[in-house]
Amino acid sequence: MDLGAWVNAVVDFINGLFNYMNHNSDAVAFVILAALAVLAALHVVTSKEIMHSAFYLAFVFVCVAAAYYFLNAEFIGAVQVVVYVGAITILYAFSIMLTRRTIKEGGDEDEEE
Repeated sequence: MDLGAWVNAVVDFINGLFNYMNHNSDAVAFVILAALAVLAALHVVTSKEIMHSAFYLAFVFVCVAAAYYFLNAEFIGAVQVVVYVGAITILYAFSIMLTRRTIKEGGDEDEEE
């Protein structure tokens, strides 16, 4: 296979990919949204800062609500936003902010000199 044929094959592949994306833009958007939701869910469990984890969780809930809109379940998507994003995540964030966090620095708390 010479270089010209290889370049034509690559150009044809890219052209076919753009044609697919033009005709199935909702499917492409759904896949991108699902990938963002999975990445955010991974950040929920791997984040070292608990507030960042709460905000990633809120983003996962928003992605799930948008997925419901893609599935023509608008009411369920709206309930998802109101209940989970609006209530559960804010409750989670406030409970984190209002809970006192103790930090140990090198020694036992019982030991005083």
